[in-house]
Amino acid sequence: MRITVLIIFVVVYAAMILGRLPGLALDRAGAAVLGAMVLVAAGTMTVADAWGAADVPTLALLFGLMVISAQLRLGGFYTAVSRALIAAAATPAGLLGRIMAAAAVLSALLANDIVCLAMTPILVEATLARGLNPVPYLIGLALSANIGSAATLIGNPQNMLIGQVANLSFGGYILNVWPCVAASLVLAYAGTVWGFRGRFAGPVVTLAVAAPVFSPWQSGKGLVALGGCMAAFVWSGLPRENVALGCAAALLLSRRMASRDTLALVDWQLLLLFLGLFVVNREVAAVGLLDDLYRAVAAAGLDLARPEVLFGVTAVLSNIVSNVPAVMLLLPGHGSPEQGTLLAVSSTLAGNLILPGSIANLIVADQAALLGVSMGFRQHARVAVPVTLATLAASGWWLLH
Repeated sequence: MRITVLIIFVVVYAAMILGRLPGLALDRAGAAVLGAMVLVAAGTMTVADAWGAADVPTLALLFGLMVISAQLRLGGFYTAVSRALIAAAATPAGLLGRIMAAAAVLSALLANDIVCLAMTPILVEATLARGLNPVPYLIGLALSANIGSAATLIGNPQNMLIGQVANLSFGGYILNVWPCVAASLVLAYAGTVWGFRGRFAGPVVTLAVAAPVFSPWQSGKGLVALGGCMAAFVWSGLPRENVALGCAAALLLSRRMASRDTLALVDWQLLLLFLGLFVVNREVAAVGLLDDLYRAVAAAGLDLARPEVLFGVTAVLSNIVSNVPAVMLLLPGHGSPEQGTLLAVSSTLAGNLILPGSIANLIVADQAALLGVSMGFRQHARVAVPVTLATLAASGWWLLH
């Protein structure tokens, strides 16, 4: 059985590293689900064991917040915010600052992936219409969305998991990390301006991007639900997953917005990725492979009990297997509030290093490519690598001193 689990672990995490299994049309989520299915089919665990391996509160929290974000997207909230920001008179650098600040705030309150998905097409349309090069704005959007998502325990999927497992205080976490998040945002802005100095101008191009029409009523409902969640997270002491599901349920009770449309915007692939990795990692731990992995890391001279080592290993591993799988590997045995905070900040900021390091980065690049704008690996790395190293250094200094 141990050999079977080891093979499945290697195959699944190879897909996490490569983004897919070579020769097969199987991406990260598909590989994780396949691994879970094979474990059950091989008899190493029962279906009940597999379901019991899932952290259902985390999945429920993630689902509830996805429904709220879908409400805001269908209500045209993201469209209205994006167009209002770009319509305001500003210098090219000033416009970049507005966009990055807004993306960071929105990503702290809503999933950064959704923010990038909704804002990218509007950003391309508006910058081209103003005769601006869209690439610095796209890179700024990706950097700031990732940085902003580190500010709260609901900004990205790995933070949600860490907050649930490590039982972190929602308000306490924000107070602890906001200085390093603010400093990281300033560093990212400065790095983007410097990296594209003299290259903000571009040809005037007219595009017509399809986007949801702004509805004050539907957007208002989403904002009330989000505000209710935030207030409850900070002050009520109620389980976060209960609050998120309650708010999502209220939004689904609509006479005009079809539940089919709302649920179609839920990232089911991400939920399945989580579910598959929960099952695979549970069995890896059960047969002792996770302990073996930790011992191998210690034998290499890396003591994960030391905060600075945990912070650094998290950053490196997040760029090898992606941040969600990295956190799921490191969180067992490192779930104290202090360690949880280090995992959250390091894994999130590390996602900015290279283009495949974060799903948010890939969403921006893919959405822009559909509109004929290329944000390539080298273009991104030229700004993102020094920015990421600087933000990790600044955040590490703040959290470790």
